[in-house]
Amino acid sequence: MSITRTQVGVIGGGPAGLLLSQLLHLKGISSVVLERQSRDYVLARIRAGVLEQGTVGLLHEAGVGARLDRESQTHEGFDIAFSGRRHRIDMAGLTGGGVVTVYGQTEVTRDLYEARDAMSGVVIEEADNVTPHNVESDAPYLTYEKNDGIHRVDCDFIVGCDGFHGVSRSAIPELVLKTFERVYPIGWLGILSKTPPISHENLYVRHDRGFALCSQRSSILSRYYVQCAVDEDPDEWPDERFWEELKARLPEDAAASIITGPLVEKSVAPLRSFVVEPMRYGRLFLAGDAAHIVPPTGAKGLNLAASDIHYLSQGLIHFYDRGDEQGLTNYSKIALRRVWKAERFSWWMTQLLHRLPEHGAFDRRIQESELEYLFSSKAAMTALAENYIGLPYE
Repeated sequence: MSITRTQVGVIGGGPAGLLLSQLLHLKGISSVVLERQSRDYVLARIRAGVLEQGTVGLLHEAGVGARLDRESQTHEGFDIAFSGRRHRIDMAGLTGGGVVTVYGQTEVTRDLYEARDAMSGVVIEEADNVTPHNVESDAPYLTYEKNDGIHRVDCDFIVGCDGFHGVSRSAIPELVLKTFERVYPIGWLGILSKTPPISHENLYVRHDRGFALCSQRSSILSRYYVQCAVDEDPDEWPDERFWEELKARLPEDAAASIITGPLVEKSVAPLRSFVVEPMRYGRLFLAGDAAHIVPPTGAKGLNLAASDIHYLSQGLIHFYDRGDEQGLTNYSKIALRRVWKAERFSWWMTQLLHRLPEHGAFDRRIQESELEYLFSSKAAMTALAENYIGLPYE
């Protein structure tokens, strides 16, 4: 068995794990990142890319903001359509200049990989059977399998950034871990097409046939979603069927202006609200999807992972700089405050815009009244805008 020594062992080579490794490296703190998949596999995953200002600032702090600045797009607002009419949320006007940045999660991950390579960061791909050990002690370690051998990483702390289906969370005893969950009986059928978007800004649609979302990745790349059954088979949605269903849910002006084309990528994503408490156990810390999942309606998934990394990186830096453990001790409490606010917002957006199987005539009228009130009240629109651009870090 080979043994490696580092200060922080990171499980998961997605954007959260790579961002943490990069931020720590810049402060002279060593880390080893273990990723179960190959880099090509990780970079082939298509994910959303609406970044809060705090996330953009954190990426700049990590030294990976140059391409983001060149290629991203800034959104000052977005539209919500219902009853055949479009209404705009002027985020910048309502919040005194607040915006979001559109830049794909895949591109964030690519930038972070390149930064770790440039600094000779240790990212071990295709690490099988990664397992945390002794997390309740002062001497935790990780084991993994690669090239028919077993390897060990001794470290001071372990950080689980390995997603909802990862191994990190299972290292916390069941008697300690509290789980809060809401599984929605619907999914999003998402497609990517090499076509110009119908609008520079996102368009959310509440329709009796179900929710729809029109978004963009670039001036020539569009991302569209329609609500579907959670067990829907994407192969049963040929291109023509998808475009017809999307147009049926859009306001007339949007449907008339949409440019269709071959679908590049097609998949169904289930909707879930999920939180575990605590996000720390001994020398093990959870971050991102390992600790919480939000429905994609509010665009909070990657941004919540980034805020976790902000709090955790600060705690680790203060620990190694001056022996201050307060940030690590308070990590779970502080991170969860922001997590639950984002969970509330994402739940509210999901309830507001989707037609859920349990919704009857009363529920649909409540949705309509809520939307009418939203666009009659500057205070209500401001609250929506503040949450969408991202609440400030503590």
